[in-house]
Amino acid sequence: MTAATATPLNRQQILGFWAAWFGWTLDGMDSVIYALVLSPAMKELLPKSGFANSPADVAFAGSILFALFLVGWGLSFIWGPLADRFGRARCLAVTILIFSVFTGAAALAQNVWQLGLFRFLAGIGIGGEWAMAGTYVAEAWPEDRRKMGAGYLQTGYYAGFFLAAALNFTVGAAFGWRAMFLCGAAPILVALFTLSRVKEPPRWERAHAGPRSHPLRMIFSGPYLKRTIVNSALVSVAIIGLWAGTVYEPTALLTLAKNAGFTPIQGTRIASLGTAVLSVGTILGCLLAPVLAEKFGRKRTLAAYFTGMATSILLAFGWAFYLPNGLVPFIAVLFFLGLAGGNFAIFSLWLPEQYNTQMRATAFAFCTSFGRFLGAGANFAIAALVGWTGSLGYAVACTAIPFLLGLAIIPFAQETKGEVLP
Repeated sequence: MTAATATPLNRQQILGFWAAWFGWTLDGMDSVIYALVLSPAMKELLPKSGFANSPADVAFAGSILFALFLVGWGLSFIWGPLADRFGRARCLAVTILIFSVFTGAAALAQNVWQLGLFRFLAGIGIGGEWAMAGTYVAEAWPEDRRKMGAGYLQTGYYAGFFLAAALNFTVGAAFGWRAMFLCGAAPILVALFTLSRVKEPPRWERAHAGPRSHPLRMIFSGPYLKRTIVNSALVSVAIIGLWAGTVYEPTALLTLAKNAGFTPIQGTRIASLGTAVLSVGTILGCLLAPVLAEKFGRKRTLAAYFTGMATSILLAFGWAFYLPNGLVPFIAVLFFLGLAGGNFAIFSLWLPEQYNTQMRATAFAFCTSFGRFLGAGANFAIAALVGWTGSLGYAVACTAIPFLLGLAIIPFAQETKGEVLP
C-alpha cells in the first residue's frame, strides 16, 4: 500500500504521535546529556567526593554512575502493568515528568553520589518512556501505517542525540555541564500537554472494559514464555552494545581531540560533532528498519543490524581509537555505528506484534527493562576493564562480543512478518 492510499490519520492519532515523539526525543536528549558532560562533570565532582580525576578515574566513575542509571532504567518495568491497568497516555506523561524533574535536579549535584542518585531516579522515568510510546503508537495507528510509525517514533530518540549535541556545542561549551542538565528539565511541558490533550487508544479502552487480567503472569505462561525470554535476551544484547558505544563516544572523542592538540572547548565541539554524526546515521537506520523488516522479515533484518553493530564497535574502539591520527576515522565509523544502532526501531514494531492488548505494555516494558539490568552489569565490567588496562578503547570494543551471542539467539525468535497486531 502506498503512502497515497494509506489510511489517513485522525487528529487524535497525530496529536498522540507527536506527544510520544517529542517525549522520546527529549528522552534521548536527556540520556545523551550525561555522556556529553561525563568528563567535565566528573572532573569537578570527583575531587569534591574524595577521588582523583585522572582519565582512568573519570572513565571508572562514569561507568559506575551509568550502571546506576541503567538500574533505574531496569526498574522501569513497573510502568508496563500500570499502563495496562490505567492507560498508555497517562503513564507516558508521568514517565516524561519524572525524568524531566530529576534531570534538572542533577544540575544541583555537589558530589558524585548526589549525581548518581538523580540519574538513578531519572532513569526510572526514561526507561518507561520507550515502552509507553511504542505501545501507544502500535495501538493507536492504523494497521497499514503502524510499522512505519514505529520507525518514525524511534527517530525521535536519536533526534534527541542531535539536539543534545547542538546544546552541548552552544550551551555546554559556553556555560558548562550544569546548564546542560537544566535544559533536560524542558520535557515537563510535553508531559503537561500529553496529560491534557492525548486520549487513550480505542484498542486499549475496549480491552480495559473487559475482565481484569494479570499481565505479568500472562507474559510468562503458555506460548508467551519463550517469546518473553528470547525478546529479553535480544534487547539485552542491543542495549549492552549500543549504550557502551554511545556513552563513551564523547569521552573517546575528547581524548582523541586532546591528543590532536585541540583545546578543551574545541574538544567539546568535536564531541558534539561526533554525536551529531552518530545521530544522523541512527535516524537513517531507524527509517530503513521497518522497510527492511517488511521485505526480509524481522529476524533477518535484526541479524544484519547486529552484524553491523559488532563490526562498527570493533572498528571504532578497537582500531580507530588507537591510530596516531584517529580522530577523523573514528568520526567516520560513528556514522555506521549509528546506522546499525537503528536496530531499536525493529523492537518498536516487533515486540507489540507478539502480545495482545491486555499484556502488550507489560511485555514491552519487561523485555526492554530486563536488558538494562544486564547493561548495568556490563558497565561494571567495562569499568573494571578500564581500571585494569588503563585504556578506554579495548574495554568498549569488547561489547562487540554480545552481538555474536545475539546472532545465535535470533533463530529462536518469533517471526511476525505479514501478521496484524493481535
